[in-house]
Amino acid sequence: MHPAITGAEEVPAAARGLPMLHEVMVVIPAFNEEVSLPLVLRDVPKVQRVIVVDNASTDATAADASAHGATVVHEPTRGYGAACLRGFAAIREFIDAGEPPPRVVVFLDADFSDHPELLPDLVEPIFSGRAQFVLGSRLQGQREPGAMPLQSVLRNRLACFLLRCLFGFHYTDLGPFRAIEYRALCNLGMSGRGFGWTIEMQIKAARLGLRTVEIAVPYRRRVGQRKISGTFSGSLKAGVKILYTIAKYAFVPVRPAEFDSEPRVTP
Repeated sequence: MHPAITGAEEVPAAARGLPMLHEVMVVIPAFNEEVSLPLVLRDVPKVQRVIVVDNASTDATAADASAHGATVVHEPTRGYGAACLRGFAAIREFIDAGEPPPRVVVFLDADFSDHPELLPDLVEPIFSGRAQFVLGSRLQGQREPGAMPLQSVLRNRLACFLLRCLFGFHYTDLGPFRAIEYRALCNLGMSGRGFGWTIEMQIKAARLGLRTVEIAVPYRRRVGQRKISGTFSGSLKAGVKILYTIAKYAFVPVRPAEFDSEPRVTP
């Protein structure tokens, strides 16, 4: 049975003062974002831990992240999925070292196109028990002119259309701003190391029956140079990867991963 994916929701502003944010870890993949990353970190509410994954940057991204209080880990292999996987592995390392597991993991871009201050709105459906996976939908929210080029909008709409036709999953976007229960994330068995990471998560979440909610989120033009959607070649590569991921999981069954989400105990 597929989970019900609700339409975009409006969350009361009171939810933004959630005391449970100390049970949230934030993963921010970053490649050459020295200009935008300080703005992102400035607006992230106080949470359990903010992890910036330096994805082989050649600028001051890592130094800026450390200066603004984030935990920096390094992933030398470039790729959005590779960086997200490294952030997930870092969470496991912190747990093994004795840190309490987070209840929720939030993924957030480093280019300041998302609105980090809305993180409490994003996690509220999980803490209230209404969802296990929450997706911030840019296509349902208010977009600043030029924030999403036409090719990006069309790519997302096509992908969601295919997901509906092939799987019966009713998503409206593949947005990067998302929250998921840590235990649920462990069960997904994420593996993609490229741009197909977001759609892989959505397919697996739906296939495994996670309670899923979409909320409308605003989206602004990124700070700095576009790396994917701003170029024809980047958009083409991203589109091919998304289509490949959809085709792959049309024929591959999805089962819960055998992953122990509890910290290991050393004798």
